Amino acid sequence: MPDAVVIPGGQLGPAAGLLMYAAAVPERRGATVHRHSWSRQPVDLLERQIESWVGNEIAPLLGSLGGKPLLIGKSLGTNAAALAAEQSLPAVWLTPVLTVPWIVDALRRATAPFLLVGGTADPLWDGPLARRLSPHVFEIEEADHGMQVPGPLLDSIAALGRTVTAIDQFLDTIHWPPRQPCTPRRLTPGR
Repeated sequence: MPDAVVIPGGQLGPAAGLLMYAAAVPERRGATVHRHSWSRQPVDLLERQIESWVGNEIAPLLGSLGGKPLLIGKSLGTNAAALAAEQSLPAVWLTPVLTVPWIVDALRRATAPFLLVGGTADPLWDGPLARRLSPHVFEIEEADHGMQVPGPLLDSIAALGRTVTAIDQFLDTIHWPPRQPCTPRRLTPGR
């Protein structure tokens, strides 16, 4: 059975908002979803040491799973892009922090496919850079860092639905989860 690891942002937990629905996509594909919660609130999200702090939080979980789990990270969680690059793990990065060089460098080193999801009103998003980093980009006009758009609440709900659809289509494109080799069953005579 495939695994997916949900890595939260700095404000909400791994089962809240956008992450809850993003995790439902691999779960409906038969994956076991592992939701990480931070051991403590990090001090400064834009300092270089945050990458190793996130790595130290996530690496034990990845080590316990083995295989090639799908990573789903939001904002702060996109600091796990270094682990994804080192272990060649596919990923969905929601509102990645594209304004810090270490995340961008990790994304450039990635060998497994990844989807970048962001909004044009998010100060941490850079659409042109995202499109240079990956052929898999989903961008919502006027969406902020929480992927909320101005106007009626239904517009933000529609943006959430479009985001979930983009994740599902990305997983189709990369054929995730990979098909397990079929092991022929040995037939016992007389049964």
